[in-house]
Amino acid sequence: MVLRLWRGRTTPAHAPDYIDYFHRTVIPELREIEGFLGTSLLRERHADLVEFLVVTRWASLDAVRAFAGDHLEAAVVHPAAAALLVDYDPTVRHYELVEESP
Repeated sequence: MVLRLWRGRTTPAHAPDYIDYFHRTVIPELREIEGFLGTSLLRERHADLVEFLVVTRWASLDAVRAFAGDHLEAAVVHPAAAALLVDYDPTVRHYELVEESP
């Protein structure tokens, strides 16, 4: 399994809008891609910003490629999502799951 990690930041006022966009748009689009195994949306609150960490789980790098294209390290950020964010990481990180424990 491959985990793809990406971060984006927004204002506290726009954080609920990003969460709504994630549920309404991102999750349904990802579910259409073969090899997509699931996602987690994590939030870290700061005084003036909210940072989101998006973790997606994929069966393989080929499945990631079906989503991201040949430039695997480039973030995929739709304009509607970018409009809700103050800034975001232009690249992502990929990790191979070695072990998982309940």
